[in-house]
Amino acid sequence: MSEISLIPAIDISASGLTAEKTRMEVIANNVANAETTRGPDGKVFRRREAIFAARLSDALEAEPEQDRLRGVEVRDILEDPRPPDRKYRPGHPDADSEGYVELPNISPIEEMVDMITASRAYEANLAAMKMAKEMATRALEIGKP
Repeated sequence: MSEISLIPAIDISASGLTAEKTRMEVIANNVANAETTRGPDGKVFRRREAIFAARLSDALEAEPEQDRLRGVEVRDILEDPRPPDRKYRPGHPDADSEGYVELPNISPIEEMVDMITASRAYEANLAAMKMAKEMATRALEIGKP
């Protein structure tokens, strides 16, 4: 008879919570810098995006295929390759000779959609974690008079 453990389910959900929290922080940073024309490096701020990847256990550690998955992790935070937006603002201190300013390639609508998606994924991971805890509690009650 195989052993059933609910702890991996909680660990996987916890990794999802951590990854989505990081994603929300990246999105908040994007929104905060939506009008930043010059960063510490002197260049226009670039939109960033969190890249997720499956976190796998060591192949020797787990035999069954389903036991190899250990959750999700933020593999990298990459800059968006889209070019900066150019807006005509002749009085701006960072305007070029033609009066155009380079602004970050950030769309507030896109960031809000990403934030809602991250928030829903966070809630789903939290619900899965609560369900695993509830199942573990009920399993402990089996056989009690």
